[in-house]
Formats: sequence, C-alpha cells, structure tokens
Amino acid sequence: MIQKMLDHVGIMVKDMDTSIQFYQEVLGLTLKDRLIHTNGVIELAFLGFNNEGETEIELIKGYNDNLPNEGKVHHLAVKSETIEEEFRRIQALGEVELIDEEIVTLPNGYKYFYIYGPDREWIEFFQR
Repeated sequence: MIQKMLDHVGIMVKDMDTSIQFYQEVLGLTLKDRLIHTNGVIELAFLGFNNEGETEIELIKGYNDNLPNEGKVHHLAVKSETIEEEFRRIQALGEVELIDEEIVTLPNGYKYFYIYGPDREWIEFFQR
C-alpha cells in the first residue's frame, strides 16, 4: 500500500546547471544525484537538505520547457516500498488511467510509474 509521504516534486527546467546552482546557492539545497534517463534524452537531478526522510526536489530537463510559469511543476511523487505491488493494485482498480504501461527502472536503480489524476495531473509512484 502507498506510504504516507511524498518522495519528491518534479520541476521542469530549461538549463540544468543554472537550476542546480540556483537551488544550491539560493535555497541551500544539496545535489544528491544527477543522471540521464534510460531514454537518453531526459536529464534528472535530485536535491534536498540532507534530512532523513525528506521530500526532495527533482529537476527535469528535456520534457517540455515551453510551459507558462504556473505550469513548470511536472508531477508529484508518492513514495513506495513495493512498487510492483502498487502497480498491480492500481491496474486492478480499473478506473485509474496509467500513463506508463510498465514500471521504469532508472540507471541508479530507482523505479517508477505514472498515473493520471482526475484532472490529468501526473502522479508518480516512486521506489528508491
């Protein structure tokens, strides 16, 4: 079942280096991980305050960077310790529309899948 915590919030950015520098220097966040998605196009960076169990900021470069300012938040991610079980549970609900046909595994071992919320907002299930 879903853990009762947000894992991260994904924000789309145009320039990864500039955004990482901003979040580090202005907000005091620490870069925790930076990688290229398995699709070879999207770049990801995870930042946080180095607190145990914290919700992180995920910077995303390579999706759509032409959205208005109020549309830069790409998704929210719910932490999951049993991603395969969550995937099967969501599939069994029937009325929830999956965005991903299968669980995606990133190069660092993180796993995820997306669903649509009622207003087509993106919600991610995420396992570290």
